[in-house]
Amino acid sequence: MSIRTERVAGAVQKALARPLSKLASELSAGLITVTSVKMSPDLRVARVYFSVYGGNIPPAKVLTRIEDQAPHLRHEVATQIQLRYAPELRFFIDDTLDNMERISSLLKKVREDYPSHNDEETEDSAPEGDLP
Repeated sequence: MSIRTERVAGAVQKALARPLSKLASELSAGLITVTSVKMSPDLRVARVYFSVYGGNIPPAKVLTRIEDQAPHLRHEVATQIQLRYAPELRFFIDDTLDNMERISSLLKKVREDYPSHNDEETEDSAPEGDLP
């Protein structure tokens, strides 16, 4: 990404913080966090990745509601950022943390099921002649 696209992505992320927070409180969705924004090279499309923590509503329903509000959110972004074109907003659930937790729990289970045999120390034998 170029410096300009990174700057615009940061500005879009900042511009969406307040409206998404307000939407989260209306939906009792807990906390909605914009984890990253990726802009197209022509700055016309913004891929917005968000995560949902807590709340009474599943992330898929939050995504549906956010997509319904996309024109309003696009207007919010357009009023806060001076660009020739207001970027089209495409929303995606960022499930990176969920995947990390799942992988971590699987690794923990494997460690419990197959304990390592590190009780015996293994020494690397040095070739003869290298010792003083």
